Amino acid sequence: MKRFFLPWVAIFTGFITNAQQKLRLLSPDKTIRIEIQTVNRLSYSVFVDDKKILNESEIDMKLAGDKSLSRDMKLIKKSSRSVHETIVAEVPVSRKNIPDKFNELSLQFKNRFAVIFRAYDDGISYRISTSFNDSIIVSQETAYLQFTQKTYAYVPLIQKREDRDIFHTSFEELYPYRILDSLSDKDYMYSPVLLKTPDGIFVALTESDLVDYPGMFLRGTGTDALQGAFAAFPLEERMVDGDYPEMVVSKRADYLAKTKGNRNFPWRVLLIARQDKDLPANDLVYRLASPSTIKETGWIHPGKCTDEWIIDINLFHVPFRSGINTESYKYYIDFAKRFGFNRIMMDAGWSDTRDLFKINPQINMDTLVAYAKMRGIGISMWTLSMTLDHQLDSALKQFKRWGVDFIMTDFIDRDDQKTVNFYKKIAEACAKEKIMIMFHGAYPPKGFNRTYPNNITREGVLGSEYNAWSDKSTAAHNCTIPFTRMLAGPLDYEPGLLDNATPKMFRPIWGKVMSQTTRCQQLAMFIVYDNPMQIFSGNPSQGWMEPEFMDLLGSFPTVWDTTIILQAKVAEQIITARCNGNNWYIGGMAGGKAYDCVIDFSFLPSGKYKVTVCHDGINSDRNAMDYIIEKSLLESGSSMPIHLAPGGGFVVRLLKE
Repeated sequence: MKRFFLPWVAIFTGFITNAQQKLRLLSPDKTIRIEIQTVNRLSYSVFVDDKKILNESEIDMKLAGDKSLSRDMKLIKKSSRSVHETIVAEVPVSRKNIPDKFNELSLQFKNRFAVIFRAYDDGISYRISTSFNDSIIVSQETAYLQFTQKTYAYVPLIQKREDRDIFHTSFEELYPYRILDSLSDKDYMYSPVLLKTPDGIFVALTESDLVDYPGMFLRGTGTDALQGAFAAFPLEERMVDGDYPEMVVSKRADYLAKTKGNRNFPWRVLLIARQDKDLPANDLVYRLASPSTIKETGWIHPGKCTDEWIIDINLFHVPFRSGINTESYKYYIDFAKRFGFNRIMMDAGWSDTRDLFKINPQINMDTLVAYAKMRGIGISMWTLSMTLDHQLDSALKQFKRWGVDFIMTDFIDRDDQKTVNFYKKIAEACAKEKIMIMFHGAYPPKGFNRTYPNNITREGVLGSEYNAWSDKSTAAHNCTIPFTRMLAGPLDYEPGLLDNATPKMFRPIWGKVMSQTTRCQQLAMFIVYDNPMQIFSGNPSQGWMEPEFMDLLGSFPTVWDTTIILQAKVAEQIITARCNGNNWYIGGMAGGKAYDCVIDFSFLPSGKYKVTVCHDGINSDRNAMDYIIEKSLLESGSSMPIHLAPGGGFVVRLLKE
């Protein structure tokens, strides 16, 4: 690791007038500029290539006892540094060696508040810091972002449920494209939110290093601004019963958090891109997060897993009654072994949702554990978050006795301070037992996966399961995810549906779940979407009938040395190239319109490659299950034309000779 410190004059410039004091912080390449003023209130503006993308935007924090950042604010010290180092990712979601290059300016005020600004070549960030000896109560935080006129945004607007407040959400929404001033103060959204300025600059708003503090939502203002919004601390909760019972807040405090007085608060992050293709591989959120708290990580094993819940275990061509039973899971184990998967998931139904030790009588766990071990396949388990919390120690010990090294916990649906601390508690407990954890019904990782790399992935996305009951998982939505949700960390979409339909023929049918994309778009998701633990949701009975297709899917890695976005346009198309060792994998996805592209292989290291291409068949615009697999040889520097049907896709696998 290399670290360089440069003189402060190279990092920022400052000037003082009678009216105000302004400071300027530049990105390392000097194309992004933050201007900060510190008289009476703290505000900042942002320029990209000398174009103003963010007007003067306020930063503040109020504490109980009439203390605040803006009260008696007097700058007493400023310090700066320039850092150029390399982060080696414990779990390489999109690249193994991550350059971390930024300029930083720290402002310390007399009232025991400080604010740290950072400027990167691909974004900016700031965080508030306090240095009080005793604990503090945060009553309010102001994160006001004033954009230029005619700025548009892709906004995951929260649909409030009658029996819950606006902050209770599964973080699974669509991303409608709206002009910013059309959003009222009743419009709440979670992050990331992607904006596009009149000058064509993309800005993605999110946060990183979220610890012991509520997550930041955003809400409209009826103007060209967005305002940070935070769930207050939960004082009272009630259990909502049902198939999947969960705790819902019935009364909130008049404050956000009780926390340590001497601490850093989460980073407020603006990812910046001049082109669509500069967004999906931007890992600034990961770079800003705290380093791993887990010292030895050799037991963390990314890979591929099956899941049976979405298809309702509706198997066919089998000599047994399919369902939540021992024979069906043995069938999944055989399928995983044959096609290169590391483990299977036993999803909801293997136990009582309220008691993880009350196992479904149709399942013999001893038989399954022994069979999986004999076949060299791992078993993974679903849990209800409320139940896991209550039975945590004993449940984790039982999982270890079964050889389980990966679990899911579901239906969290909040990010107030208490809930944020729940994620930490679960991740730490799992790490002690060397168990990987995936959170469902969860907010996006926001850097948590760097601090706790055993939290290998999360949901927080409107994914494949929605095909079972709605028409929301459109090709356009699928092509929006890499530019929005994925910016906050790996996501569990659960692709691979093998029953595929055009939008005209699509129907949401429980037990016979189809995608409204081509088969090849489902395949491409395994390459395009960041997820070190990809989960295949298709029907294995169909998969057994198509061994060449499944052999290709099963050969894909899930962690990457390098990622290059070759072509991209939000909601319309994306082509991603990734490297694992000497081999390359390219995945392409189209939105609602057909797309013709040419893949230029000049980025490949010199040499010859064995090529396998799976692309939309000639009839895939009518029958979305139509695909063609072709094999050939090529050399770096060549090119390949490919046609994508509406909602289509392709994968190119290149194995170095």
